[in-house]
Amino acid sequence: MSKILWKPQSVRSTNMHQFIDYVNNSKGTSFISYDELYEWSINNAGDFWSAIWSFSDLIYSKNYIEVVDDIKKMPGAKWFDGSRLNFSENLLRYKDDQTAIQFKGENLSVRSLTYKELYQEVEVLASSFKNNGLKKGDRVVGFLPNIPETIIAMLATASIGAIWSSCSPDFGIKGVLDRFKQIKPKLLISANGYHYNGKVFDLTNKLNGILDDLPSIEQVVIVPFIDDISKASIKKETCYYDDFIDRKDFDSLVFEQLPFDHPLYIMYSSGTTGLPKSIVHSAGGTLIQHLKELMLHVDLDRKDSIFYFTTCGWMMWNWLVSSLAVGSTIVLYDGSPFYPNSSSLWKLAEDLNITVFGTSAKFIAACQEAEVKPKQNQNLNKMRAILSTGSPLVEESYDYIYNDVKNDVMLSSISGGTDLISCFVLGNPMLPVYRGELQCRGLGMAVESYDINGKFHFNQKGELVCKIAFPSMPIYFWNDENGEKYYQAYFSTYPNIWHHGDYILINNHGGIIIYGRSDATLNPGGVRIGTAEIYRVVDNFSEVSDSLVVGQEWGEDERIILFIKLAPNKTLSDELINKINSTIKKSCSPRHVPAKILMIDDIPYTISGKKVEIAVKKIIKGENVKNKDALANPQSLELYRDIKELQE
Repeated sequence: MSKILWKPQSVRSTNMHQFIDYVNNSKGTSFISYDELYEWSINNAGDFWSAIWSFSDLIYSKNYIEVVDDIKKMPGAKWFDGSRLNFSENLLRYKDDQTAIQFKGENLSVRSLTYKELYQEVEVLASSFKNNGLKKGDRVVGFLPNIPETIIAMLATASIGAIWSSCSPDFGIKGVLDRFKQIKPKLLISANGYHYNGKVFDLTNKLNGILDDLPSIEQVVIVPFIDDISKASIKKETCYYDDFIDRKDFDSLVFEQLPFDHPLYIMYSSGTTGLPKSIVHSAGGTLIQHLKELMLHVDLDRKDSIFYFTTCGWMMWNWLVSSLAVGSTIVLYDGSPFYPNSSSLWKLAEDLNITVFGTSAKFIAACQEAEVKPKQNQNLNKMRAILSTGSPLVEESYDYIYNDVKNDVMLSSISGGTDLISCFVLGNPMLPVYRGELQCRGLGMAVESYDINGKFHFNQKGELVCKIAFPSMPIYFWNDENGEKYYQAYFSTYPNIWHHGDYILINNHGGIIIYGRSDATLNPGGVRIGTAEIYRVVDNFSEVSDSLVVGQEWGEDERIILFIKLAPNKTLSDELINKINSTIKKSCSPRHVPAKILMIDDIPYTISGKKVEIAVKKIIKGENVKNKDALANPQSLELYRDIKELQE
C-alpha cells in the first residue's frame, strides 16, 4: 500500500460530512463513511441527485417533475424534466461587497470586483446584448485572455439564454476557425492583445484572419486590454467594449428561465487527430455537477479564495468560474506561470491569501525541476488544498509538494475532461492522501476499470468506464443530427456504458492510479502498457528535462520508442541509456524497456498542457497531422519526421 502523506484534521466540519448528515436525516440512512455514501449515490442515483439539488440550494423558478427518466440510458437520459432555471442567476446569487474576482496579469496591479460590481457589469452588458439583437440560442464567442471581462461576457450570454464558446488568444487562426466556423456565432468579443512572458502580442492580424473566414459574425466587440493598439487596423467594423455598453441607460437584468438541458457551453476536443468535436453542455448539468464537486469534493465555501492556472480555452476555466455559485473569491491570472520568475504563482498565492490552488501536473514538475521551494520563501499558511490535473501526477511530484511546498495540505490530483466538463475521480476532504493516488471516485459517477473482457477487478489496470448516466454528459455534438459522432466517441466500445479512453486502476481502499490515454497505450508483444508507467520512472532522472513515449509498428509487433529532452549541459551517453533501461526494467518490467531511447529537442504539448503522443505516433509512421493549431508548440512535430534511427 502506498504511503499516507496527509490526513484530514477535522472531518466533521467538512461540507461532505454535513452532506452525509443531510442524507441521513432526509433519507433515513445511517451512513458514517464516504464509501457508504458513494455506493448509495450509485445505487440510488435519483435520490442522490435530488439531494444535491436541495443541499446545494440551487436557484430555480420551476421545480422538476422527475430527477431522471432512465439512469441506464446512455446517451439520452433526461435530467430534472420540467424544471426551469438560469445558470447566471445561480452564479450571481450574491450581490454584496465580498470580493468575487481578483485578477492579476503580467506587470499589472491586482484588479478586484465585488459581487455587487460583478452583477452590475453583467447587467449592463446583457442589456447591450439584447439591444443588439442577441437572443436565446444565439452563439457568442470569446477570443480573450483570462480576464474579468471574459467571465462578465459569459454570464451576460447565459443570462439571456444564448450559448457561450471561447478560445484563448494563443490559438492560431486555423485553430480558432476549426472551432468557431462549426457553430456559426453571431457576436465575437475579443481582446486587442495580451501579455506573455514579458512580451506584448498584438491580436490584430489574427482577428483579421478569423473575421475574413467567419461570415456569421454580425458584431465585433474589442476589449482594449493592451494600450496603444488601434482598432482602426481591424478590417471588419468593430466597437470598443465601453462604446458597446451604456452605463447610464440599460435594462434591469432579467434571467431567462430555461429547461435544465438548455445549452450553455460549446467546448471542443483537442483536435490533434482531426477536426475538433464541438461538445455541447447543458446549463443545469454543468451547474449541478460543478456544485457537487466544488462544495463537497473541494470543500469550498464563501471564506475560500480559489485559483486555477488556466486559459479560457480549457475546461478548468469553466469549472473555476462556477465557484461564484458558492460565493467564493476566484483568482484569475493571465500570462506565463514563470514570469518574472519561477516563484511567481506561489507569490501570488501568498499575496492574495489563496486557499485552494489549482494547476497542472506539468507546472508542478517544472517547479520541482527548477528547485522552487515555496515552503522556504512564501507564507502559504492560508493554503489548504492544491489541485492538479491535465496529466497524471507522478509520485515524485507528491513528494515535492509535501517536502518543498507545504506539508499540511490536501493534494488532490483530479481527472475528468472536456467531454464531461467535470471530473470522474477527484479529491475528498474526508479521506487521506496516498502517494501517487487520486483520492476517490466522484459521487454519482459509477466509474470502473474494465479488462479486455469488459469485467471490473480491483487492483487491476483497465479501461475507465462509467456505467450509469450523469447530468453533465454532453447533450449533443454540434452538427451531429443523428448523434452518430456522439455515439462513436463514447459508446461504440461498450454499448450503454461510457468509455472514456483513460487507462486506470482502482485499489481496495478506493484510490485511483491513472496510466494515461488508452488510445496511446503501448502494446509490445500483446501486453498493454500505460505510457504514464514509463514517465513515472524517466521523470525521476535529473538528466532528463522532459520525455515522450510512443509505440512504433515493427514487423508484426509494436516496439517502444522513448524520446527524451535532456536537461541543460547533459548528454545522452550509453551510460545514461543503460541506467534508464535498467531502472525501467526494475521498476516496471522487462516489457516496459524501450527498444530505442532517442534525444529530441522539444516535446509537443496541446495548449492545455497535454503531451501529444498520438500525433507523434502518426508522424513517425509517415502520416501527416492536419490540425496543429491545438498545439502550444506545433513546430516541434517536425523534429520527429524522418529520424533515421527509427528505420533500424
